[in-house]
Amino acid sequence: MKRYLKTIKLFWSTAFAAQLEYQLNFLIELLAMLGTLSGSIFILSLFFSDGRQLGDWSWEAALVIQGVYTFLDGLTNTLLRPNLTEIVNYVREGTLDYVLLKPIDSQFWLSIKKFSFAGIPEIILGLGIVFWSAIRTGINLSIYNTLAFFVSLFIGFVILYSIWFLIAASSIWFVKTWNATEVLRALLAAGRYPITAYPVILRFIFTLLLPVAFLTTFPAEAVLGELKFFIILFGLALSTFFFVLSRQFWIYALKHYTSASS
Repeated sequence: MKRYLKTIKLFWSTAFAAQLEYQLNFLIELLAMLGTLSGSIFILSLFFSDGRQLGDWSWEAALVIQGVYTFLDGLTNTLLRPNLTEIVNYVREGTLDYVLLKPIDSQFWLSIKKFSFAGIPEIILGLGIVFWSAIRTGINLSIYNTLAFFVSLFIGFVILYSIWFLIAASSIWFVKTWNATEVLRALLAAGRYPITAYPVILRFIFTLLLPVAFLTTFPAEAVLGELKFFIILFGLALSTFFFVLSRQFWIYALKHYTSASS
């Protein structure tokens, strides 16, 4: 474990030094993020015009979901997108050979090597929106609610990572998986709205088949004190299942990988 933590420190310190060379990019990405967030909040506000509600969610409660989505999108831009989208290039260019030869777990190396600091403001802003909106609803923000919220966030991130890694690992057979990744991101964008606002069939799909509800709605319910404990337990089991599935699928994919020299 100590060796892996030291590796993370080396990876991320190198990434930080590299990004300091392009400070203007950080500012541009920050402005783009603020523009995207403003647009999302504006679109959300349209559902609440003339005193209407979105499903059974108030304006402040729906903003909690938007905050969770912003936080998760920040994590995606910080860790998932920089790393998992590169797996296709490693396979296509044959440089995956060098990864497999390193004395470290290949899935760990591929998942953690890069770190984009441009996503950190989005993470901070997302958390700020969550807690500000939650307090505005008038709830008592207890220690249990806060703990359940962060556990739910962890569950959602593990599920998102596992699904994305499954798609990326399929590049062993299908080199061009960019389209599948973009489809996944488009579907996950549905998570910025409450799951109860969708028809019943979509609620089923977004809960079990493509568990979008575990990414945004359930963490929002947790901080609002409305999430049932059995859903947290089910989420832990589901996230464990997806993570183990991604791990086993990667091991299976490597058995079918033919290196650039073979």
